[in-house]
Parts: sequence; C-alpha cells; structure tokens
Amino acid sequence: MIDTGDIDVFLGLDVGKGEHHATAVTPAGEKTFDKRLPNTEPKLRELFAKLQAKHGTVLVVVDRPASIGALPLAVARHMGCPVACLPGLTMRRIADLCPGEAKTDARGAFIIADAARAMPHTLRAIDGEDETVAELEMIVGFDDDLAGEATRVANRLHGLLTQIHPSLERVLGPRLQHPAVLTLLERFGSPAQIRKAGRRRLVTLLRPKAPRMAERLVEDIFAALDEQTVVVPGTEAAALIVPILAGSLTAVLDQRKLLAGRIEELLEAHPLSKILTSMPGIVVRTGARILIEVGDGSTFPTAGHLAAYAGLAPATCNSGSSIRGEQPSRRGNKQLKRSFLLSAFAALADPASRAYYDKKISQGKHHTQALLCLARRRADVLFAMLRDGTFYEPRTPGAS
Repeated sequence: MIDTGDIDVFLGLDVGKGEHHATAVTPAGEKTFDKRLPNTEPKLRELFAKLQAKHGTVLVVVDRPASIGALPLAVARHMGCPVACLPGLTMRRIADLCPGEAKTDARGAFIIADAARAMPHTLRAIDGEDETVAELEMIVGFDDDLAGEATRVANRLHGLLTQIHPSLERVLGPRLQHPAVLTLLERFGSPAQIRKAGRRRLVTLLRPKAPRMAERLVEDIFAALDEQTVVVPGTEAAALIVPILAGSLTAVLDQRKLLAGRIEELLEAHPLSKILTSMPGIVVRTGARILIEVGDGSTFPTAGHLAAYAGLAPATCNSGSSIRGEQPSRRGNKQLKRSFLLSAFAALADPASRAYYDKKISQGKHHTQALLCLARRRADVLFAMLRDGTFYEPRTPGAS
C-alpha cells in the first residue's frame, strides 16, 4: 500500500490523448483545482509547480500509466512529485458506489483523486526509475500484436489450403510456420504449380531451410497431391493469394525473432531476471510479461493478492442451499494469467510440476482445471521468491 501520510494534495488525472482533466483535493476532501489540462510539458509543469507552491507535496494519480498517461507521470517524477496508478477495474467499481451515473472526464478525475485520498490501498505504485521495464512493456506489447497478426494470417492460410486441397493442408498445416514450408508457398501457391516444379527442384529449394526434413517433406507433399485429382473452384484465385499470405507470415515471424532478441537482452539486464527464469517453464516472453505486470512483487501484500490480480484465485459461489462451489475467476489481468498458464504448461516437463498436475488429474480435475491449480501454486512460489530474493528450489515430487 502506498503511504499517503505526508501528502498535502491529491491530483487525479483522467488522461486523454490531447488533454487531461485534472482534479485536486486536499486530505480534508476539499476540491482545490478542477479544469482541463493540455497534454504538454509546459502546462503540466505549470500546474504541478502551482500546487506544490500552494499546498506542498503533490501525489499525482492516473488511471492509465502507459501510452497517453506517460508524459504527465514523467513530468511529475522530474519535479519530485510521487506518482501512482488507480487501475481501471478498481476505478469502475468505485465509480459505481459514487453518486451520479454520468461518465465524464471531470467525474473520473474526481473519483481518482478522492480514491487516492480516502482509499490509498486501491492504488498501485509505479516504478519510474526502471527504464528496462518501460522499454520491455513497449516491445512486448508490440510483440503481442505481431503474435495476433501471425495467428490471423496462419488461420487464413489454413483455411485456403483446406478449401482447395485438404490432403495438402494435412501435410503442410502442422508445419505452416516452418521457414521451408513458407518458402515453398511463397514460390508455388497452388497444387498444380507445386506438382509442375517437380521433386528435385523442391528438394533443392527446401534443403537450405530444412536439411534433414526436405526429402521426406517433398515425398509427403507428392503423396498428398496424388490423393486428389479434381480441381476445386477458387484454386486459381488461391494461387494468387497464398504466396502473398506466406510472404506476410514470413515477415511477421522475422519481426518477432528480431524483437525476441531485444526482449532477451533487456530481461537478462534486469536484476530480477535470474530469479524469474530459475523457475521451470518461465522463458523469455513469459518472464518479460511477468516482470512487467508484477515487478518485484512489493505492490502485493500476499501471494493471494497476486493470484487474485492474475485471475488465478477461484471465485466462491454460495447462495443459500442451491448454489455452492467455486469456479475459475473471469476477472484479473488476462495477459498475466495467460503468462502463468503458458509457463505452467511448459513446466509439465519438470518432475515436481508434473507430479502436482498428475495429482490434480487423479482427484478428478480435467486438464484446464489441473493447469489452473498448477499456475496458482506457481504464483504462490513466485511471490515468495520475489519477496525473499531467492531462486527456485524444486521440491520432491511427493510434496503436497
């Protein structure tokens, strides 16, 4: 929890692209400023200096610390003002308890400022000194966008190949993101063009990208081509589209490789890197996302708070005698939850993690439930590692 005992005025900013709405309240709840504020450094400096001169220490609180909220936070830090964030979900819940139904910037700014004054436990600290995390957040965010684009293009390719030649798709589909397969589809977009190229030419084309797989892959391709003699309507159009999609997918995957190198460099440079990656299943991308969202873990009082924030804590349903039980939470930070689940799945190769997963399966849980249990357990362990600054220590498989 952020200590607000020495704060003389609470400034809430409902941030926007061109301008913010700023509302300042005193510890007694008196509103001392309530105006729109251009998103420019001179105007931000002018307001912060005015409040500092009149009141003293100013706590600057925003609802979005990244993107459009980055400049006011940077200026506030430079002027010696402490900063914090009121998460969007928390803000919406507090707004539901406040009088009025209007959704305005002025109301939002007041809710942010008043929540900081009256409910400091709802705030999240922002570490402004960690440039590595700031750079990681920007690059990982872009990498997430590229991952979504790669999935979209790959699904389109799967669909086209299935439409014109299902047997060929069964051979190429599982290897669709392999450089050899993409090279093939960039050069030859239809079954007829692939057959016309011939076995020898295809092996020569694919061998640099897949030395051990080239000959076997070509044989599988021609076996699939022999299974279909009819030409499906739309095949000629697909011959134009498939190479374009394959080229787009190659470009996206190349960009992700470039970003992965930079993400790895930044993660390795961070002092928490070795702690995070000492846990089985946490690799470059999942480690970077966990570092961005969790930091050193100091903003979470307990492991339960971290699990709840990640959406890994089950939601209890209890209403009279008709509804009882627990179900997976639909709330929380979805990106962080996904990282914990991905790392838990990758950790199934670790004997201790596998033993815990198998134990949950034997108790009657299905795969997703068992994986959620493992992810929650790993969140508890990770919290303790970050709190104590210790590396992961595997337990015996029989441990509960």
